[in-house]
Amino acid sequence: MSTVDLIIFGATGDLSARKLFPALFHLDAAGLLPNDLRIAAVARQEQHGEAFLTQLRSKMNAYLRGGIDDNVWHCFAERIDYVTADFSRPEAFDGLREWLDDSRVSLFYLATPPSLFTTICEHLSAANCLTGPFRIVLEKPIGEDLVTSRRVNETLARFFDESDIYRIDHYLGKETVQNLLVLRFANRFINSQWDQSCIDHIQITVAEKVGIEGRWAYYDGVGQLRDMVQNHLMQLLCLVAMEPPNSLEAESIRDEKVKIVKALRVIDGSNVKDHVVRGQYSQGVIDANTVPGYLDEEGCQNTRSDTETFVAIKAYVDNWRWSGVPFYLRTGKRMPEKVTEIIIQYKALPHHIFGDGESAEPNRLIIRLQPNEGIEMSMVSKRQSLKDKLSLRTHTLNFDFRGDADIERIPDAYERLILDAINADPSLFVGREEIEESWRWCDGLISAFEQCDLKVNAYQVGSWGPSKSELLIDRDGRNWHV
Repeated sequence: MSTVDLIIFGATGDLSARKLFPALFHLDAAGLLPNDLRIAAVARQEQHGEAFLTQLRSKMNAYLRGGIDDNVWHCFAERIDYVTADFSRPEAFDGLREWLDDSRVSLFYLATPPSLFTTICEHLSAANCLTGPFRIVLEKPIGEDLVTSRRVNETLARFFDESDIYRIDHYLGKETVQNLLVLRFANRFINSQWDQSCIDHIQITVAEKVGIEGRWAYYDGVGQLRDMVQNHLMQLLCLVAMEPPNSLEAESIRDEKVKIVKALRVIDGSNVKDHVVRGQYSQGVIDANTVPGYLDEEGCQNTRSDTETFVAIKAYVDNWRWSGVPFYLRTGKRMPEKVTEIIIQYKALPHHIFGDGESAEPNRLIIRLQPNEGIEMSMVSKRQSLKDKLSLRTHTLNFDFRGDADIERIPDAYERLILDAINADPSLFVGREEIEESWRWCDGLISAFEQCDLKVNAYQVGSWGPSKSELLIDRDGRNWHV
């Protein structure tokens, strides 16, 4: 395997301190980083490397449980060189050019705003930083719609082969998400019942307790649909609905996910009001604390903003496997709790034989991604009683990943993804066609919002969204799991 240099653009930013460097630190502590891996921390600020490392350790200490072991830190810090580069000036990349070694693979990680992607790529090329073997890792969002997404991807294609572009959706690095593939394709009794003949509906909920966290200016131009549905929820939907890939190679997995996105039923002006609910949080209480509404958040520049902080969607995948099965997608900010889960609700049995008044609840499979990673399955059994001959009860089989893990902690998603990028394994990264087809579907939704003037509905901080989101599923005789 080729030796690798990791070059992190935006090394002084929040993402680097909160996710990237802690992930690298954990990998190093576990002995999983190549011994000869070098790290270039690239940022605009003029400072000495020791000053950067001191600041970095202080920031990381707030995010690492158990603190930082001095010996591990010393070895880790030895890998890191600080390189100053003003991203707006190509001549400022000369210092990076001197640091690079063309006999090693350069893995460029752009932990920067997407607006800088094109500029950085162009300046890397102009400064002759792309002369040896290289790959690139990008954070979302890849564009703001189909047009801008294509523009970003076309720019990348000028400098990088598609096989060398690693687009991150950190949800794909979560252990539970990867376990979803194993659950589906390594268990015959589940795989054989994974279709419209057995499944009544599917729910995917990504609820956030936090608000916009001081990013009002950015978020108001994006909204929850672009920020969460186009990427995270779409990826979860694809993994739930996709056909078995021919292999675990990246192209096989991506091909099957693209088929699902293309099979999503169009939601347009004729049906958007029956399939989508938009919401925006208003003042309320979380954990006994009064929390301002979206339009009262610091930095608000438009008190009439119609940007959604919540969206619920009733979607259909129009193929043989999922014909007639609704997928209820829901995501929002300032919800009562932080939770990400997938609910597989099975159909009721066609005939009931266990006496008057007794009913067997339909089976339900719950896949918890956060905060308590695991899998639950509800099953019906006989209640232990002499009074009633066949009284039924529902048991829950609980596979708790945290309790059953053979390691002290479940690795963060970024640890898996960074390690895969170092090892040139793209299977958990998102392909260009996936992103562009996802944008195509979401652009249709946005156009439908505008065409029908689909306004946001207020929901109180600490609630599960607007009352209309309950009606979206209630009118089908169903209800949200949480």
